[in-house]
Amino acid sequence: MIGTIIYILGVIAAIWCVLDILKKNVSLITKILFIVFVLALSWIGVALYYFWLRHKV
Repeated sequence: MIGTIIYILGVIAAIWCVLDILKKNVSLITKILFIVFVLALSWIGVALYYFWLRHKV
């Protein structure tokens, strides 16, 4: 049960990151790379995007 909740929260966080990346004013290649990065690394990708990449772009 708790694993399912963690999984759902991870999916929601990844979707939030993808939507935030799509709003950024950067090239399409950069957007695609960031999206693949976030989705491939799951929780680590979400954390790295939120704490590091979001402020650099």
